[in-house]
Amino acid sequence: MDIDKSARDGGHGVSNMDALTIERAVRASSSSGGSPDFEEEAPTTELVRPLPETSRKIRRGRRTRPRSKTIAMRRVTVAEREIFALMYPPEDVARPQTRAECREHAGPCPWVACKHHLYLDVNPVTGSIKINFPDREPWELEHTCALDVAESAGGLTLEQVGEITNLTRERIRQVEALGLSKLEHHRQLR
Repeated sequence: MDIDKSARDGGHGVSNMDALTIERAVRASSSSGGSPDFEEEAPTTELVRPLPETSRKIRRGRRTRPRSKTIAMRRVTVAEREIFALMYPPEDVARPQTRAECREHAGPCPWVACKHHLYLDVNPVTGSIKINFPDREPWELEHTCALDVAESAGGLTLEQVGEITNLTRERIRQVEALGLSKLEHHRQLR
């Protein structure tokens, strides 16, 4: 009694080894007249293929730091927005107006709302706030200003820039490519 492949797997993608086991059980039940015994050992004459070695690259561990968190402005209540408006900008402290004034400031930059600050990003279209380092406070960051990182002596690798900005190496490469294409386009317009 020979069972063809479509009958063997019932159209459900049963592997060849499972199909052979089912076929042997059907043959055994038809010859002995009883129910098939699935616990019998398979004949040793049949070759068993070894498991193939994995062909995938072994991935490095996942993120070591928490992912950035986004605060959508549409989810912020009116009362919370009023509190935010009272807190910022602080009017008793003069904010630097030029890069030279900013460069003179020592230590971590207290101006988190600055567009060059690495602690958070504000989407100009939606107004949503992305906190890049949710597990740290702004004064705990080693690098706080993107302009200071850009001016640092020596080139940085994509991995190092990714550590500073809490982005992946691939995303840093994409941002770099986008910036270079914008510069090239601007140069062609001149």
